[in-house]
Amino acid sequence: MSAYPNLRGKVAVVTGGASGIGKGTAKQFLAEGMQVVIADVERDALDKTAEEIGAVGIHTDVSDLGSVQALASAVLDRFGTAHVVFNCAGISPIARIADMKIEDWHWMLGVNLYGVIHGVQTFLPILEANEDGGHIVNTASIFGMYTASPLGAYAVSKFGVVALTETLAAELEQDGSKVGATVLCPSTVLTNVGTSTRNRPERYAGGALTDFQLTDEEFQAHRWLTPEEAGAVVVRAIKAGDLHACTHQESRPLIEERNQRIAEAFERGTRPDGQ
Repeated sequence: MSAYPNLRGKVAVVTGGASGIGKGTAKQFLAEGMQVVIADVERDALDKTAEEIGAVGIHTDVSDLGSVQALASAVLDRFGTAHVVFNCAGISPIARIADMKIEDWHWMLGVNLYGVIHGVQTFLPILEANEDGGHIVNTASIFGMYTASPLGAYAVSKFGVVALTETLAAELEQDGSKVGATVLCPSTVLTNVGTSTRNRPERYAGGALTDFQLTDEEFQAHRWLTPEEAGAVVVRAIKAGDLHACTHQESRPLIEERNQRIAEAFERGTRPDGQ
């Protein structure tokens, strides 16, 4: 994996940068001495955050390839290149899979998976053109490593981001590229992603997905990071060249339990009686 230890003076692009992990990471990038562009679908929040933290704000809908290409063009016009791209824009509404409409799937995958695909496809050639390389970070989730109802559709999108990033990282290494890739798999972080339906497009109206809300008891049962703390995890992973960036050690047993079930399935598959 390609480490990228020196961020000072480099250009970072952060989608979903107006709030949450995107904003927290943008602030960390600025603290590292980077020039930062934040992109977001929420115009008012984008303008407010850009002014607050001292970043460049560019309105972008990551589910639209043309919008992401326009973002890249604006970045190139202003800075000439980009070095770090953080594909962080995402949504997390919930519904049981059996209740979902096709419009739900288009919205979920359009933002969470195609948003990352669009970012990689558009910015990877720009990063690879840099003599000093670059780095791509894609936001997945702890639910990109195991599943839980009613977060099935969300998990589908995030498993896809994990697979995309792991494969991309392997290909970049095979090519001897100076560009690295990291997948961020956060657990509970204090963001407003739980109210994602505020940004649901009219063309995808009428589905079953609803906002994810926790009771006070459920909220208190978890350890919550600030967006800036999550951003520090991102910066550390970029500098070290880590493929996986995880935020919560306490989530590890859930992943290990899933992996154990898979291992046991392989063992059963080698037995004649399947027992």
